[in-house]
Amino acid sequence: MTDIPAKPATKPANPRFSSGPCSKRPGWSLSALADALTGRSHRSSEGKAKLKEVIDRTRAILEVPEDYRVGIVPASDTGAVEMALWSLLGQRGVDVLAWESFGDGWVTDITKQLKLDDVRTFKAEYGAIPDLNQVDGNRDIVFTWNGTTSGVCVPGGDWIPADRQGLTICDATSGIFAQRLPWDKLDVVTYSWQKVMGGEGQHGVLILSPRAVERLENHTPPWPLPKLFRMTKGGKLNEGIFKGETINTPSMLCVEDALDGLRWAESVGGLNGMIERANTNLKVLEDWIARSDWIDFLAEEAAIRSNTSVCLKVVAPWFKALSEDEQEKAAKRIAAVLEEEGVAYDITGYREAPAGLRIWTGATVEKGDLEALIPWLDWAHAVVKNEYGA
Repeated sequence: MTDIPAKPATKPANPRFSSGPCSKRPGWSLSALADALTGRSHRSSEGKAKLKEVIDRTRAILEVPEDYRVGIVPASDTGAVEMALWSLLGQRGVDVLAWESFGDGWVTDITKQLKLDDVRTFKAEYGAIPDLNQVDGNRDIVFTWNGTTSGVCVPGGDWIPADRQGLTICDATSGIFAQRLPWDKLDVVTYSWQKVMGGEGQHGVLILSPRAVERLENHTPPWPLPKLFRMTKGGKLNEGIFKGETINTPSMLCVEDALDGLRWAESVGGLNGMIERANTNLKVLEDWIARSDWIDFLAEEAAIRSNTSVCLKVVAPWFKALSEDEQEKAAKRIAAVLEEEGVAYDITGYREAPAGLRIWTGATVEKGDLEALIPWLDWAHAVVKNEYGA
């Protein structure tokens, strides 16, 4: 049996370490939504102005090139990715990369829903990444920048050919605002407000390069497109989408919340400040794991390790001796013990990933809260180890 240490004396001020929806920015309260344009049309001049302000602040913070379009679209990051896949693919062969559940989802859409013939799939297990040098710049490339469910991100964009003929379609939802994106290597970038910004769900952002716009205007997919996916009118880009004229009705409460998050990002130094906060948070966990004998990163290679969605595996001998089902139960039990104590909510690993924990370290999380969490993690592990008689 394990000697259980005393409960730590200090709890995190904010126990919200969920990987999505993620923690609100420090100091957030409902009063931040006081100026929301509720009960008004999003198509009014005031409504359009709010939506355009989100677009303009987004462009400025992310340093998006002026000739790229930024639009607000339906159905979160998933909707934004689907719009791109259904509208842009089919002109040439596709290389699709997957090393976690959402990448697997795009593989399924491309091979089983769109049923494209010329598809090459490059996969890796959770915690690893495929050989990125296998991709062909003459083909379209579909990938996630940061694997939310595996804690694995691409090590920059050097692997993407600068002289590519195909398009790069990048699901960046848990990496954007925390990792610098090479815009010259990316033709489509998607994300949602509910991740690194700590915003509300159900709204996506779609960013298109001039090359992506050219494809939209010169390529007609052979399949029907639902209204929510249509980005052209009469063979030309519907520019209104990228000026705040959304395809369907957005929540103006969510729009106000997005504006609040963007203003906060500006207040902490913009993109550089957000990246620094995420990196500082990751360092807290790196230092702890370096001295721990029971936990490790799922992504063992530092160069591909996410600085936002940190996925952890239990490496203690007692845990590894359990069956896979029991490992899953034990990992969930560690997370449950922490939730019961009110020190960490929603940190169980993703349901399709190996049994473990997942801790969000994006910019809206305070370093001090992570520092307060660490002794509780050690304590919860000791409690569960004792419950298993180890």
